Formats: sequence, C-alpha cells, structure tokens
Amino acid sequence: MYPNLYYFFKDVFGVEWEGLKIINSFGFFVALAFIAAAWVLTQELKRKQKQGIFVYTEHEIIVGKPASTSELIIHFVLGFLLGFKILGGFFMANAFDDPQQFIFSSQGNWLLGLLFGGLFTWLKWREKNKQKLATPEKRLLRIWPHDRVGDLVIYAAVFGFAGAKIFDILEAPSAFFKMLQAVKEGKQDAGSLLFSGLTFYGGLIVAAIAIMLYAKKHKIPIIHLVDATTPALMLAYAVGRVGCMVAGDGDWGIINSAFISNDLGQSVVATTEQFNAALQTHSAYLTSRFGALDQVHFAHFNPILGLPNWLFAYTFPHNVISEGIALAGCEGMHCNYLPLPVFPTPFYELTACLILFLILWSLRKKLKVPGQMAGLYLIFNGTERFFIEKIRVNATYNIAGMHITQAEIIALIMVILGAILFLNAKKFFGKTKA
Repeated sequence: MYPNLYYFFKDVFGVEWEGLKIINSFGFFVALAFIAAAWVLTQELKRKQKQGIFVYTEHEIIVGKPASTSELIIHFVLGFLLGFKILGGFFMANAFDDPQQFIFSSQGNWLLGLLFGGLFTWLKWREKNKQKLATPEKRLLRIWPHDRVGDLVIYAAVFGFAGAKIFDILEAPSAFFKMLQAVKEGKQDAGSLLFSGLTFYGGLIVAAIAIMLYAKKHKIPIIHLVDATTPALMLAYAVGRVGCMVAGDGDWGIINSAFISNDLGQSVVATTEQFNAALQTHSAYLTSRFGALDQVHFAHFNPILGLPNWLFAYTFPHNVISEGIALAGCEGMHCNYLPLPVFPTPFYELTACLILFLILWSLRKKLKVPGQMAGLYLIFNGTERFFIEKIRVNATYNIAGMHITQAEIIALIMVILGAILFLNAKKFFGKTKA
C-alpha cells in the first residue's frame, strides 16, 4: 500500500524524498483520471466535429491590454501559496509527516511565500506587457466544443466533488457529524472532514447537471456531448479506482471468511474454525467498527486458478485512513492493517470498468443513433455497481424489509433509464444528426 508517493519511491527506488508525502496517492490517480478523461473526450469531440455535428461559436476578445489588477492579484496568491506551503514545507521539520494537517494549518514559510508571490506577479505583468498594443483591438475568436474541454473538466471536478460530499453526508449523516465533532475537539484535522467519504454517484449526478447547463449556455448539443463523454467517464472511473486500491481509502469490500490475516498483514487461507477464532480475537475492534459482531457481514470465497490470495482477500496494510490494527515493527503514520481480510472491490471495479471502456470505445462509431451510447453507459455502469455493492461495505436503507444501499438504488434507476434511452433513442433523437 502506498498512502502517498513518498512510500512508493521509497519502496521502488530506495529514496526518501519528504516532499513527496504531500502528494496523496488517491489524489494523484484522481488527477490522472481527469487527464485521461480529458484526452478521450477531446478525441471524440474532434471526431464529431469532422462529421459536422458540432459548430463553433464566436466570442469577442480584446487583445493588447496590460495586465489587470485582478490578474496580478490572482497570480500573487498562486505564487504565495506555492512558496508558503509547498516549497516552504521543505524548510520545516516534519512538515510532511502529516501533509493534510500541514496544508490546512497556518504553518508555512512567509519569506518564500512573498518571494514567489512577487515572482508570479512580475512574470504575469511582463507577459501582458510584451503583448500590449498602443490601442487595444477587438477580435472575434472561434471556439469549438473541444476547445472547452478544460472548462468541462473543471466543472466536473468542482461540482463532482461537491456532489460526492453531499451524497456521502446524506448516506451516513451520523458519521459526518461524528467527524465534525472530532474536528471541533482537535482530534482530527479539517482535511479529513473535507476529503474523506466521497460518493461517486453523487459526484456523477451533480457534475452531469452542471455540465448540461454549461452546454446549453454555450449552444453545444447536449445529447451529442453526453454520448462523447461516456467512454471518458468509464475510463476515468477505472483510473480513479486504482487510487482507491493503492491508497486504501476505506472503499473496500466485506470480509472474506475463507481467509485470516497474519502479523505481517498478509492474507492466509483459513479453516472455518480458524476464522471464527480470529473473529473472537478481534471482536473489540470489530465491535467498535460495526457496533456488534452480528452486524459484521462476510462471505466465503476460496482462491481459484492458483491466483494470489490478495485478489480474493486483502488486508490493505498501511492504508491511508489508518483503519484496523497496528502492524508489527511499523512506526509513524499509516501503520495499520485490517485484522480480517476483505474483498478488494476497487481492483474488481477498475478491471470491470477498463473492459467496459474498451467496449464503449469500440462501439462509438457503430452506434449511429444519438443517445444510444449514453443509454449503454447507464446500463453498464449501473449493472457493474449494483453487483459490486453485494460485497462492499456501505450504509443500507431499510425499504419494505429490504436492506439496500444508496448506490444500489441509484444503480437500478440508471439501468432502467439506460434501457429506456437505448431502446427509444431513435424516437427521442432520431431527427438529430448522428
């Protein structure tokens, strides 16, 4: 497990660069997910542009103006933050031992902050001064949909994060308020309150609404934009799940009762008697985690085909949320592992979604009716998530005697809507140019 890039470089290259502790593994792969999605989306938008589906819009810009006060202030703030926090941390003892707490604290290097703030301000002023004209000119700029991918990614990131957090609070409000109280009492930092517990479907729904409103504002055909986005979404989800797996962010499955953990945090095949004994040994931890032993969910699945044990049961050693019990001989942060191995559901999802991405990518030129790609994505995504929920740890709702998770409810709705959209796409959008 690699909670941040420091541990990866230490393990693989044998170097200990303290500054890498600030780059969280989960955040790193989320960034890669957005980059991958942006590239795929750009390719699709350009392809549809060549087909004549998209047209450009003209925007009036003024060139030759000097740097505005707001531009200089923004660049000063960016430079100040870089020097004060990121670079300043290298000159402060133990600043990166707990990067999240350091980032959200008032600690930093004022001298470097002011120096880099001034440098960024001067660079912006010089850049605009070189382009300055005696009389600023008005020019018309043609902007195609693929030129707006940067804006779309930012909208997806901001509104996706907000939606993911809102839906997580709705799913488990008691856990949120418990963490909020811990932050007020100084037991946890504000970063853990902000970045822990993010629900994918919440992010997907809120980001989708924001992007559709953006598309409407800029006269981009929404159904074609949605079709072009679906392969990118599937790939981004897969890459993001790599981060969940590598960092161990708590997004894992239920316990696999065919295994137990050893003191090194490794999964070991066990008999029923050995599993029950381990269950009793770690009853205090499990009770604190789930409330009671009878609330602990598990399934029994033995290893097959000679595949490694971790594919069926993983202890997530050194997980980023410090969940579980202490690893022998480990000191400092991220020294815990799960006492009873769980299904590594992030790995299952990243594998499934990579396959689904390849299917969508191969079909994108064959599905001629607008809306069919979107419908297929909803079916694929909803089906994958519904079945993975059967072995994931999540809060459940009691609906008519059925215990069902928030993700299962949304997944079922997605499959139904996807089937309706796929089967009726010609009726809904048949007159729209494909």
